Amino acid sequence: MPARPFLKWAGGKGQLLPALQERLPARFERYHEPFVGGGALFFHLWNSGRLRSGGVLSDFNRELIECYEAVRDHVEELIERLQLLRPRFSDKAFFYEIRGLDREAGFHEQPMVERAARTIFLNRTCYNGLYRLNNKRQFNAPFGNYKNPLIVDPENMREASRALRNVDLRVGDFADVLKRAAPGDLVYFDPPYVPVSATASFTHYTHQGFSEADQRRLARVFADLAARGCYVMLSNSATDLTRALYGQAAPGLAVHTVQASRKINCDGKKRGLVDELIVCNYDQARIAIPEAQPAL
Repeated sequence: MPARPFLKWAGGKGQLLPALQERLPARFERYHEPFVGGGALFFHLWNSGRLRSGGVLSDFNRELIECYEAVRDHVEELIERLQLLRPRFSDKAFFYEIRGLDREAGFHEQPMVERAARTIFLNRTCYNGLYRLNNKRQFNAPFGNYKNPLIVDPENMREASRALRNVDLRVGDFADVLKRAAPGDLVYFDPPYVPVSATASFTHYTHQGFSEADQRRLARVFADLAARGCYVMLSNSATDLTRALYGQAAPGLAVHTVQASRKINCDGKKRGLVDELIVCNYDQARIAIPEAQPAL
């Protein structure tokens, strides 16, 4: 079976995969994803046999990376722990008890598997699958009240563990990719999106958020990697800021407007298709995508 993301993640790229796949370079060396989130593109590349090596997946969110480490290194223990938690998915009081553990002294000294199981359980039972931290680095999304959430999928978690076997997992700032990306490598950036309106400003996947200054710094990192000879691809919202950073102000880039569905809005009437940008520093029209090969 193909490996799939084991976390729900706001802004996950599952529904954008066809557009991303069309714009991949034909060949590349090592793969880097500095905002890994749910890892949809990574798992797609693994399933299609396109990873020459495991690659480097990173994120500023330590709790997220520790989840990946637990799946990679301790998958059977993690499955066992989640199976114990699963019967409590509808217990609202239990949800808030588990959510409140990161307010307690010594929480970060608990075993990695315990912390990862908590993260996955909350991800699957909180409102809208929304991972959100306050400025004290505490998880604060409310209870979701689902009828039958998928708390644990043992087969997929084992396959995800297999996909992650040779992956270098790191916690750090996205600009750290400059320390390790080499010419011919593929770097995919999927940052917290530029808000499309004053009321659509959810960027708190970490306690620090992601500001306009961070977006501008990201554009400079993109340009530095392109000048180095890396293949660089980025997705973001289609706003005046992103068009300025990667359009008129950056000649030579291929800027594609695609439509994607937005599901994060709490008001269902405001969800739907919106324009997003996919930016590449190479001319995809001249690229022949090789036939996908299954992962070994």
